[in-house]
Order: sequence, then C-alpha cells, then structure tokens
Amino acid sequence: MTDYRKMWQDLGMDLEKHDELLSIIPEVYGELFVNQEKRPSSMEYFDFVMSEVHGLRVKELLDLQDKGKKVISSFCVFVPEELILATGGASIGLCAGAHYSVPIGEKVLPRSLCPLIKSSLGFKLGGLCPYFEVSDFVVGETTCDGKKKAWEILGEYHPTYVMELPQKRGDSDKELWLKEVYKFKEKVEDETGTAITPEKLAEAIKLANRRRKVLQRLYDTRKNDPVPISGKDAMLITQLSFFDDPERFIEKTNALCDELEEKVSKGEGAAPKGTPRILITGTPMPLPSWKIHHIIESSGAVVVCEESCTGTRYFETLVDETKSDLDEQLKAISQRALNINCACYTPNVGRIEDIIRQVKEYKADGVVYYSLQFCQSYSVEYYKVEKALEEAGIPVLRLESDYSDEDAGQLKTRVEAFLEMIK
Repeated sequence: MTDYRKMWQDLGMDLEKHDELLSIIPEVYGELFVNQEKRPSSMEYFDFVMSEVHGLRVKELLDLQDKGKKVISSFCVFVPEELILATGGASIGLCAGAHYSVPIGEKVLPRSLCPLIKSSLGFKLGGLCPYFEVSDFVVGETTCDGKKKAWEILGEYHPTYVMELPQKRGDSDKELWLKEVYKFKEKVEDETGTAITPEKLAEAIKLANRRRKVLQRLYDTRKNDPVPISGKDAMLITQLSFFDDPERFIEKTNALCDELEEKVSKGEGAAPKGTPRILITGTPMPLPSWKIHHIIESSGAVVVCEESCTGTRYFETLVDETKSDLDEQLKAISQRALNINCACYTPNVGRIEDIIRQVKEYKADGVVYYSLQFCQSYSVEYYKVEKALEEAGIPVLRLESDYSDEDAGQLKTRVEAFLEMIK
C-alpha cells in the first residue's frame, strides 16, 4: 500500500481524525461488500477504487493540477459537469454520507438540519475529505433552504460558487437557469484560463453521456430475475462514478456489464429467482451511505433500482449531442437539468410518473421511500407519492433515518414486516 500521509498533510488535513475515519471503513466494507456470495469478479476493480478513494485518485487530481488544469467539486447532479470537462479539468463529487462528520458539522449548523448537509460541511471543517482540499473551488446549488444557507458558511472556509436553481419549470424559470449556466461557463473559463469552444464542449457532452449510458446499461441488467448484481454493489458503482476518472470508469463498468449479461444468459443471480424486489426512492445516498441497502438485502430482499440523484435521476436524462453551436449546446445542457425530477421542483408530477414506470420496468414488488431526517422536500412529497402508489396498487414503506446505526434494528424490523406483507 502506498503511504499517502505526506500528501494528506500537505493538503492540510487532520491526520488523526482522518486515520480514525479510515480505520472504520475496511471492516464495514468487508462485511457489506467483499463477503457477498456470488459476487461478480469484475467488482474487484471497484473494490480497488474504494480502497484508494482517498489515495490514488487524489494523487491523480494533484498531478492534473500540476499540468495547469483545475479540479472543481460539487454536491449535486444539476451542476453542468460538461463545462468543467470541456476545459480538461476534473469534475468531482464530494463525500456527504457518513455519520462520523455530522457532529463536526453541528458546530456551525443546527442539529435539526438534514444529515447530508451537516456531514458535507463536517468533512470540510474536520479536515477529513481530500477532495475538498484538492478542489480549486466547490459548486453549491439552491435545491433546498438548508443548502443555500449552508453555502454561506462554507464560503468562509473554502472558495464556493453557488448556482441558483429555479423551483418551477415555466418559461421564466427556464430562462433563469439558462442564464445561470452561462454565468457558470464564464466562471469556469475565468478560473481555468481556458475558453470553452463548441468543439471542446461537444466532446465533453459525449463523454458525460457515455458515463450515463454505461450506468443505464448496468441498471438494465437489474431488470432481470434473478438479478445478476446486488443493490449494494450497483449503488457503490453509481457513487464511485462521481469520483473516478470518466474514461476508466466507463471501460471498467462496461467490462462488468459484459459479465453481468453473461450471468443473465445463464440464469445466474446475486439472489435466487423470485426474491422480493425492492425499488428505493427518495433522498440521495452519497458515499459512504450504504445502511438502507444493507438492511433491505440482509432481510431477504434485493434492491433492483434507486430513483434518486445517486441513481436513475443522474443518468436517465442525456444532453442532446446533435448541437454544434455553442449557444444551442448550452441550452441543451440547461434543458437536461430541468428534466431531472428532483423534489425541489413544484409541482413534481414527473417524479411520481417515474417511480410507477420504474416499478414496472424493474418488476419491483414494493417501494421503500427513504428520506433523511429533517429533509423537508422529500418528507412532504411523500404524501403525494404514497397516494399515487396506493392507487396503482403498489406497496410502499416509508423509512426516515440518518447516517448512524442507532436505529438499524428498528428499521430492519419494519423492513422484515413489509417483506412479509409483500410475500
């Protein structure tokens, strides 16, 4: 194993706290992932990426900066990664799914706030996340009130740029977001010293779409019974897609899909044929948030789809690749975001339609509606989702939790009862 301690020290990280955080992960990861039976052999690559997620990949980003390129990080799939890629820079997601960093975030944020926001700021304030430290600047967005106020605090600790996302999708809202995309383009050009040309942007759009398409291919294999890959592994791959080198990720995920499609042809699965199939919908599950998947799959079911930003919302909508004019390309990029059915929008009928459609496509037997504590948007939207699912005859279970394991036993009991009802 390479010793990255000097690299972390040079980045200004808290080595003692970081060591404590990293000491927790191997045992948990081994129990949740490595010890799974009938696991695809191609998952070895993603195990390697996970083992080096704070090491080799960070070193690659530092090497990229040595070549004069920029590393720009974000928290949300609405941020136009294509504009970053068009400059030769790296677009990276940020860690926000661990309970360890929540108490640190609570030093500047109220306890009655979404754990995702507290965790993300806690990673920065605690010196725990090398991706924060290697980032030239981070990009926030106004998807909820908690986030938009948290970015004001984050800006005191790290260069932060905020994109204003409209809450509706009328003509004036589309115009607002398009202007935000133009302003972000100017911001990226100013920071990188690189002009974004139609040619460069066309290549970046294709690259980002290729990454989304390979995730579509991965999820398509999950529509089979038996399902050839566990929900935990599929979730891990989606989480790592926000960190890994895009070209390498596409290559390795395609290789995995080759193996999975062969398993499908042989009738081989990660769980026996007829295992209850669950679709999870709700709040994002950023790295390393694996609790809900593990509870469901250790209770005798298999997760076959995630209708979330760390799931189908990220990759189902592509950017139109046919545009060659810069203005038209930017318009196409802006339109993609407005087609993502996040709970920040009102009204949000499209999300309900997505869930019902995906239940049919993935042959799900039931839906687990997962929302983080104090996440107002998804908690309130449950009312309409539950009503629509009940009218469609689709069983649904609502789970509200945080990133700690304190309620794991209680949640498992509720999931087991739900699965008995489904059977």
